[in-house]
Amino acid sequence: MNSKDIKIGSNRSFGIVFFIFFLIIAIYPIINGREINKWFFFTSIIFLILGLLNSKFLTPLNKLWFKFGIFLGKLISPLIMGIIFFLVVTPIGYIMRILRKDILNLKFNKNRSYWEKKNGPKSKMKNQF
Repeated sequence: MNSKDIKIGSNRSFGIVFFIFFLIIAIYPIINGREINKWFFFTSIIFLILGLLNSKFLTPLNKLWFKFGIFLGKLISPLIMGIIFFLVVTPIGYIMRILRKDILNLKFNKNRSYWEKKNGPKSKMKNQF
């Protein structure tokens, strides 16, 4: 799927999400016994008003946020998959080599065929679901 195939979310949902985000940041100091952060609170109110009105002022911010998400997806996804491969799959492969396991039957054997005999009933493909 290409990034051009993905649709940008509505300005309404963008405004409401950022209202919640800035409201949480504004209220967070209350946990430590301090007072509310007024700048973040007013910013959250502005995002709420613009989001509920479905304002066109949020369109450039929404597009910028969308492009940032696409960038993060292109950066983080291969990074996480690489970490999983090198920390999970590679050690399992080395352990299998040490134990001389050939689960996929990849070792060369000139004496026999690589075909596997099927045991058990043949499927009739009836009542699949």
